[in-house]
Amino acid sequence: MKKVLLTIAALGLFVFPAYATQTIRENAKNEIARSKKDSIVGARRDGIVRVKSTYSVEETVQRFESMAKEQGLNIVAIVNHQAGAQSVGQELRPTQVIIFGNPRAGTPLMQCNQTAGIDLPQKALVWEDEKGQVWLGYNSPKYLSIRHQLKGCADEALERIGNALEMLAQKATQ
Repeated sequence: MKKVLLTIAALGLFVFPAYATQTIRENAKNEIARSKKDSIVGARRDGIVRVKSTYSVEETVQRFESMAKEQGLNIVAIVNHQAGAQSVGQELRPTQVIIFGNPRAGTPLMQCNQTAGIDLPQKALVWEDEKGQVWLGYNSPKYLSIRHQLKGCADEALERIGNALEMLAQKATQ
């Protein structure tokens, strides 16, 4: 029995590391493939597309708002989280959310699955990180498709929304 246990232990020392190394390599390859795929759609695993801005938070918000209106989008609200924090005696780096949309774009998503309504109207977050870099972020339409199981039902609408968001983000930040 001791000999069997020693053999198993020896195999564990020699076989497991080889198996573990192979598994680690496979996981790394999968992670690299996922990263490449995510960078193609512009989003990380959390579904947020992030675009660096060359402007301040305030100016990025103004530029985004102006261009969104030019494209026929409705600005529902702009939420200034920094001002909210200050109103209760707390500090927060500049952070604003722009809530915007168009029923022509959003309705097909909700017709496909009404749970999409939790993510509509669309939102764009503009914030300054701890290094002073300003970012504009928004939900990837691909992420919304997965989250609300919209594949095959609202693909065309999601593609149009994705193109519009990408264009708005680039124009507002560059």
